[in-house]
Amino acid sequence: MSEATTTNPKVEELFKAGAHFGFVRSRRHPSAKPFIYGTKNRIEIFDLEKTAEELDKAASYIKEIAKGNGTVLFVGGKSEAREAIKSAAESLDMPYVAGRWIGGTLTNFSEIKKRVAKLEDLTNQKQKGELAKYTKKERLLIDREIENLHRFFSGLANLKDKPAVMFVIDAKHEHIAVAEAKTMGVPVVALCGSDCNFGEVDYAIPGNDSSVPSVKYFVERIAAAYKEGKSEKAGA
Repeated sequence: MSEATTTNPKVEELFKAGAHFGFVRSRRHPSAKPFIYGTKNRIEIFDLEKTAEELDKAASYIKEIAKGNGTVLFVGGKSEAREAIKSAAESLDMPYVAGRWIGGTLTNFSEIKKRVAKLEDLTNQKQKGELAKYTKKERLLIDREIENLHRFFSGLANLKDKPAVMFVIDAKHEHIAVAEAKTMGVPVVALCGSDCNFGEVDYAIPGNDSSVPSVKYFVERIAAAYKEGKSEKAGA
């Protein structure tokens, strides 16, 4: 792979998105080594030919999930990922966590469903004006509760059962989510920077997981794969 030129249009797209940047060698997890092309200014560079291959594998898997009407739980709590994760998930009407992962989201899902139900109940009461019966101080406390519940659980409102797969940005950063998925038997597709343990996930996509353009590119490719799968099923 050449940084300057390539005949593979997918590799060109990856390069333009800045997907080739890893971290300094001292941060590299051993499992990332096969995907490293070289080093530039002390920063390791991913082999984008291999990244394109792994992205295709992950996208093909997501397409199959879509054909079976499976649910994809999108997870990306770091600042570089939140907007892309939220936008993609909402475009597919899929659940997401675009903030801090709450421990037990999968392993104690019954409790999470209670929180979501409470958010929906309080929100409905507020919209119908039913909170007027409370004092000003009580309404303020309820508003704060609604705000907190919304921040942590609004993206999970349409997660009714165990997801078919979890799509994660930065498996290292989201190690708790990845561990819960493993415990619950939920396959994980993840964009993994060079500091991630690629062996912890089912479909690891080697690439820059720490810049907005790169993260956005990968999230959009996964979302597009899901839409393609749904479209193919509808046309079958």
